[in-house]
Amino acid sequence: MKSVRVKLSPEAEEVYKHLNEEAPTSKTERMILKAVNQKVELIKANPHYGDPLAKNLIPEEYLLKYGATNLFRVELPVFWRMLYSLTDGESEVEIVAFILDVIDHKTYDKKFGYRGK
Repeated sequence: MKSVRVKLSPEAEEVYKHLNEEAPTSKTERMILKAVNQKVELIKANPHYGDPLAKNLIPEEYLLKYGATNLFRVELPVFWRMLYSLTDGESEVEIVAFILDVIDHKTYDKKFGYRGK
């Protein structure tokens, strides 16, 4: 069985650091951070844990910046989303789950071209 390594993009790492900084004083950030950590463990156990998104829905930003050919969405508390892509690792027996973004619902809608009501 292939091992799964999880890496964060610079954007996702920035959000993760922010959540860690705010978690001691903010219940919402603490809840989101806990969910991110739990979901990362679930992805390590099953790389296809998230909901796969259709290839034509992958934002151009991810195609250009990361060469993402697949995209999975994981729902987090208070309508946040975690987006990740799977790639081959440096060895033949490794999968890398590359977390591209951890974003709130408003940013998610904007990134995917959804309009608010």
